[in-house]
Amino acid sequence: MRTMIDLFSGIGGFRLGFERAGFRCIGSCENDKFALESYRAMFDTKGEWFCEDIRSIKSKDIPFADCWTFGFPCQDISVAGFQRGVSAERSGLYFTVLDLVKGKEEKDKPRWLVAENVKNLLSIHDGWDFARVLLEMDEAGYDVFWQVLNSKDYGVPQSRERIFLIGHLRTRGRFEILPFEGENDAHLRRLIGGSQGYRVYDPGGVACTIQSSVGGLGAKTGLYLISQEGMTVSKGKVKTRDQSTCIVATYGHGLDNKGMRTGVLEARSVSTPFRTSPRSKTARRVKEDGEPSFTLTGQDRHGVLLSNGNHYAIRRLTPKECFRLQGFPDHLYEKAAAVCSESQL
Repeated sequence: MRTMIDLFSGIGGFRLGFERAGFRCIGSCENDKFALESYRAMFDTKGEWFCEDIRSIKSKDIPFADCWTFGFPCQDISVAGFQRGVSAERSGLYFTVLDLVKGKEEKDKPRWLVAENVKNLLSIHDGWDFARVLLEMDEAGYDVFWQVLNSKDYGVPQSRERIFLIGHLRTRGRFEILPFEGENDAHLRRLIGGSQGYRVYDPGGVACTIQSSVGGLGAKTGLYLISQEGMTVSKGKVKTRDQSTCIVATYGHGLDNKGMRTGVLEARSVSTPFRTSPRSKTARRVKEDGEPSFTLTGQDRHGVLLSNGNHYAIRRLTPKECFRLQGFPDHLYEKAAAVCSESQL
């Protein structure tokens, strides 16, 4: 079985994908307290190598693994920040990782390096920063392929463009992974057909409240909320189900507890609805019905606009919905929720 080291692990997005692909994680590095608590609750990390601060270790401290993954910090690269560039303190940790690789004997280097960051890495400082990123991998002994991918094309109903770089150690040959394409196949399952007002959909699954194909499987006629207590409909009969629905009328603020607990709902992604100075005059704050959600960020406030034809209200995204929009299954969310508060999640 191939092995991996999960650097800048966060709550384990890379790990989740690589484990699904048949890799075994043997170590990680993360210094965010609450991310680390979630990570350890969600994954079996007993006996694994761990480092809290990547700046405090030496190459020899890291055990051998076939692959190193690292979504290095984006704060100095993102268009939402000051764009100091890849040489700044936080995003510059990319070079710390490559120095650790260079410090390894050739036989001990990972076969693959998989890095990820925001799309702006391609263009910041007129592309010179990206040239430095590529040059650094080349000097470490890796041939590099890169591609900008959007999560909405791979079954996640969130528009989230990120650049992925895959370095292949040239002394051990390479297995080309990029480029590749995908399409969003996340759909709601219809339980009861008929005209609008009678159709009912199963609320289970990943990010069921904000699908790129919500309502009528493309007909854009609205999302059907069955009940906030976890009721579902089968062959015209209502019954209790183990999984609660994703939209909760009384969650946070917005909807009242009268008249909108059940029935036809249209759900639209909302970003910073009360911002007085948008980033640009043309920036939208509400998506159309049927569109994937806005890119989740730590800076913006994200919510859902709900309507039943006569009433409109905005409520914030629940932590579970945020996890779903990042591609995490509910059973991992529940493990994280057991050790972290709502604000920490």
